[in-house]
Amino acid sequence: MTHLSGDVQAFESRATDAELDDLRARLAAARLPEPETVRRPAPDPRRWDQGVPLADLVDVVDHWRTAYDWRAFEARLDGIGQFRTTIDGLGIHFLHRRSPRADATPLVVTHGWPGSIAEFVDVVDELADPPDPDAPAFHVVVPSLPGFGYSDRPATTGWGVEKTAAAWVELMGRLGYDEFVAHGGDWGGNVTAVLGGRFPAHVLGIHTTLALAPPGMTTDGLTTEERRRTEETRDFWLHHRAYATQQATRPQTIGYSLVDSPVGLLAWLLDKFAEWSDTVDSPFETISRDRILDDVTLYWLTRTGASAARIYAESPGSLDPDLRVDVPSALTMYPGDIESRTPRAWADRRYRRIVRWTEPERGGHFPSLEVPDFFVEDLRAGLAAVLAASR
Repeated sequence: MTHLSGDVQAFESRATDAELDDLRARLAAARLPEPETVRRPAPDPRRWDQGVPLADLVDVVDHWRTAYDWRAFEARLDGIGQFRTTIDGLGIHFLHRRSPRADATPLVVTHGWPGSIAEFVDVVDELADPPDPDAPAFHVVVPSLPGFGYSDRPATTGWGVEKTAAAWVELMGRLGYDEFVAHGGDWGGNVTAVLGGRFPAHVLGIHTTLALAPPGMTTDGLTTEERRRTEETRDFWLHHRAYATQQATRPQTIGYSLVDSPVGLLAWLLDKFAEWSDTVDSPFETISRDRILDDVTLYWLTRTGASAARIYAESPGSLDPDLRVDVPSALTMYPGDIESRTPRAWADRRYRRIVRWTEPERGGHFPSLEVPDFFVEDLRAGLAAVLAASR
């Protein structure tokens, strides 16, 4: 059980019936464009060349309006344990599941975009209370990034990855965890790198699915496969980063659509679940519609489409080029994740004590949703290696 103080308060998420009725009414009244002009029979990844295919979107919208159960997700969050605290004037929401094990290690897990805490609801219990008594156990803390979910929406600039990492150290301290391990991917991988690089007195080590190499790396000495992967990543950032540029330069403009139109929000987020998952065609090959809708509905009900997009404006250069991570680090490079194409030799330049490097056969940008069983086992193994090296 979380120790509550004046700085940490229990929290329950409750959308009103009127808010849910309004969502369904907007979905029923949605105005949709004509079909894409690259129509092909499924399965074919080229169906998505112009974005989310109309038929796929119509199917998800219908399910969202008629069958999806938000109350079940609210109950899941309450079952894990929800809390809020205020750090540097900003309300921070987080899940906290204490392990019953006396030997458990505190763990902070940070999500990214277009994700949220919804990425981890299915793995928290496994991490906190594994059925195998020999498996490592963790006191799991899953914060909502500033501007995401039930965390406050910043009213001023400044909440980039550096300030967020510092806030997580403060948060863990308030929970009684002066030393802890950290995991993250996407923006959570940025925050996790900063935690390991800036706060070694508190962070025992890290596990990440995002290897952020310093600038200026060359392909000299790389294998043929490593060169191929780096070329794919380069192609992605040259031809598929319009979403990131929009959110980094004009988050307010795209924010109007994301906060006003549930269908627009769904399409904007679903496009990335599709492109970044390790699937042949649709993200629903590995992730259920309900789990993706948990994520999208959380954005919708909290009106955080614009505020979440601003993380791209707050941290446009991502990490300090000179940031070094000297704490023990475990890195997992999933094959379907366009960001997990960093060669080991490049990663070694920033993460100076890599104690475990894993390249699975399956999985994409959302491994806790796509391959949850493997994700849990890999995270346990990675953090076990980190903790052994930190002793």
